[in-house]
Amino acid sequence: MPSRFTNVFPRGFQSGGHDLSASEEPSAHCGCVEQSSKPRNITWDVIELFIGYALILAAIWTPRPLQYWLYFVTLSWFITSIALSFESWKALGCCLAGFWRSSWIVALSFFLAAMAIWVAATLHTLHHPGAPSRWVITFGGYAIWALFQQLLLQGYFLARALRLIPNPNVAALLAASVFALAHLPNPVLTPLTLVWGLTACLVFLRSRNVYPLAIAHAVFGICVAITVPASILHNMRVGLGYLDYEPASIRLSQSHQLFVK
Repeated sequence: MPSRFTNVFPRGFQSGGHDLSASEEPSAHCGCVEQSSKPRNITWDVIELFIGYALILAAIWTPRPLQYWLYFVTLSWFITSIALSFESWKALGCCLAGFWRSSWIVALSFFLAAMAIWVAATLHTLHHPGAPSRWVITFGGYAIWALFQQLLLQGYFLARALRLIPNPNVAALLAASVFALAHLPNPVLTPLTLVWGLTACLVFLRSRNVYPLAIAHAVFGICVAITVPASILHNMRVGLGYLDYEPASIRLSQSHQLFVK
């Protein structure tokens, strides 16, 4: 796993009074990094983190029908908050630069998924939709959902954590921790998302590209869905949805999750 994080912000960028610049220019690693032209208020960063995460937890743990309204409020909050602080798509990692630098994570995800599928087939726990069309119907939306989650993790939570914490490794751990805690009480997804969240944040700090992470996220998520028994995984649900789960056909529920794998 890459561990070289000499500089994650443009030269001269300040965070909490600490200069994060270093001798190595970040643009040497990825053209996505651009100097911020918008001054940031540290207090507002803390408020954004608190409100955003509180809304996520509220949406996860609130029963229907109020839950639907909280989904709308939460989504509106993140769209508005990101739009107000928006600098460029490159700053969010939505660019071509840096893609190949982190493409190894995609290859690794396919390798690990293949191993997990082989083990599940051996243990007779493998289950899948069946026909190719059913795969698209079942998992097509999840692939898009994976991209949204990575944008939220790296573009929102990690970006603000980096402005509050001088050490990028600690900031990555903080972002990964809140990501994992949002998956409670699922006993499978909570530890897996802690490992994945930290890995994804560390890779992002090096490459500044979210697309390989989204692809790997989708591969890992689908792999977990078809290899782990539904009696344990509860259809990839978290929060109140995990506790209220009733066995049904395989389906990745997006109506019971936000910011979750």
